[in-house]
Amino acid sequence: MFGQFSASQWTHGVPAPQPAFECAPQGEWKKAAFPIPHDESSSAPVSFSILSWNIDFMRPLADERMKVALSHLRSLVDQSVTHPSIIMLNEMVDSDLDLIQSEDWIRRDYRITDNSTQHWESDYGTLILIPKSIPIKTVFRVHYSQTGMGRDALFVDISLPQDKTLRICSTHLESLVANPPVRPAQLAEAAKFMHEADAGILGGDLNAIQPFDKTLHLENDLRDAYLETGGQEDAEAGMTWGQMAGTWQRDKFGLTRMDKLLFCGGMEVESFETFGMDLEVEDEVGREQLKALVGMEKGWITDHLGVKADFRLVFSD
Repeated sequence: MFGQFSASQWTHGVPAPQPAFECAPQGEWKKAAFPIPHDESSSAPVSFSILSWNIDFMRPLADERMKVALSHLRSLVDQSVTHPSIIMLNEMVDSDLDLIQSEDWIRRDYRITDNSTQHWESDYGTLILIPKSIPIKTVFRVHYSQTGMGRDALFVDISLPQDKTLRICSTHLESLVANPPVRPAQLAEAAKFMHEADAGILGGDLNAIQPFDKTLHLENDLRDAYLETGGQEDAEAGMTWGQMAGTWQRDKFGLTRMDKLLFCGGMEVESFETFGMDLEVEDEVGREQLKALVGMEKGWITDHLGVKADFRLVFSD
């Protein structure tokens, strides 16, 4: 599918293949060979969950915050081979990758797209955790043609029956207000690759803070899982950023629905929810430190809620 690729070398807008990693029986993480076959006891899932969460890379106490995030994710995922859970993470840093690789439940049940920062253009980046029960065709990353912040789209292709492909994408679109806007071009670039597959799901922090962001999914022939399950645009129940931001940030910017799950092709969304509200670091000293340094009412681990949806494949014969 792709030409030769050397680590840490890419061209903006061009798919750059990268490995996936799995924990070997001896305990070390190693590259997984593509295509990754099914577990003998399983088959491609008909239904599955997608979870996406941005863990703020700028707040202090990174390890303490990430440990709480991973514990919470563990409580949310379904390890059933008939309904597995795929996890997308935004704003990961090097220390987060170390913690992820040390978690027993991840070592046992998941493959990961990144075990280091070498495929990122920034000091923080995106990561996808794929259950071992899911057969992977390939992994690639597209560094956006237009970005001043090192943003990209990370793709995992999953093998389906009848030689079909489910394409999963985790992305973190450009932050803040730009003139001219950058996010429309970025989502269009990612959507182009989504529509090449038989079905696709894109998730992440889409930084949807301006009026034009509300219609970008429609302009790219994508469906919004929150809206498709009855959610209302601008309703407080759908907001994913601001509740756990610094007080001054919340007072200035209010609440926004930055984080989304968009999909296309042969699938339907069955349910949608947010998660992670009010999670704090465990140590009281750490909570007080976060409150003082970030200017928050509590020692929250991140400023974003996560988003989770259940999907079902619906290909016709």
